[in-house]
Amino acid sequence: MTTAQQSIGSGFGARSTAREVLRGIDLTGKLAIVTGGYSGLGLETTRALAEAGARVVVPARRPEHAAEAVAGVAGVEVDALDLADLGSVRDFAERFLGSGRDVHIMINSAAVMAAPETRVGPGWELQFATNHLGHYALANRLWPAIRRGGGRVVSVSSNAHRMTGIRWDDVHLTTGYEKWLAYGQAKTANVLFAVHLDRLAAPYGVRAFALHPGGILTPLQRHLPKAEMVAAGWIDEDGNQVADSFKTPEQGASTQVWAATSPRLDGLGGLYLEDCDVAPRSDGTAPGPGVRPHATDPDEAARLWHLSAELTGVNAFSQR
Repeated sequence: MTTAQQSIGSGFGARSTAREVLRGIDLTGKLAIVTGGYSGLGLETTRALAEAGARVVVPARRPEHAAEAVAGVAGVEVDALDLADLGSVRDFAERFLGSGRDVHIMINSAAVMAAPETRVGPGWELQFATNHLGHYALANRLWPAIRRGGGRVVSVSSNAHRMTGIRWDDVHLTTGYEKWLAYGQAKTANVLFAVHLDRLAAPYGVRAFALHPGGILTPLQRHLPKAEMVAAGWIDEDGNQVADSFKTPEQGASTQVWAATSPRLDGLGGLYLEDCDVAPRSDGTAPGPGVRPHATDPDEAARLWHLSAELTGVNAFSQR
């Protein structure tokens, strides 16, 4: 079920780091899958979980590059996965399920942001396909291992979900592409995915959360021209960060690590988190934190789930 969006007083905040929220938590014997776990926030998440004792599997579109990035971090393994290719998703899931291991933590951290118009698969828009459909298919294919693990699935969204709901009449933006609209829709989809997965998975002891990690300069901005980031007040002409509100990668990784491990979230699910706490609801009339109603609407979440099942041909809960 979806629980009310209100602070639970976690004791952490915007400047907390992933290692700080894990202090005192022993993840020995736990297995985590972290997509994008070799770059930016994902890499900091991988390091923090591994240091707390978890075995971390990092699926990567560029496995050789990923192996270099996580070299020296004990307890981490890399495997090939391209979220924009459903065949690759299937192959990774089959390899993992064949190992007989359980999944205790799944963090969907990989993302594409504000990319030029790109079509993948049967003409799908890249950001919706990668950020949402690939993760949807991956979680559903891994469901037997996730169910046995009885843990948490964490969907890394963004406050960019405020830009738009799901464009039901044209989810792949075939009649007019705009990079930020595409990104905003994909981030709304990340929240709706967690809302409905939590509804379906809670009876099995698995809970799902979505979150905004904060503003952080990472390789996620690789598609943005420097002039655009300067105009936005993120960096100066020399490429130096000037936005005081931006977090370090270690701080940016904290909310997803907190979502995956905090005992304070036991018994809760279907929530949108910010700054290591449950975020308030926001109707969009005022600036500040919060989640928009269109991203947590259970009917919208169910509709997106059914569309995703139709598009990918995968639904672990179709017989339940």
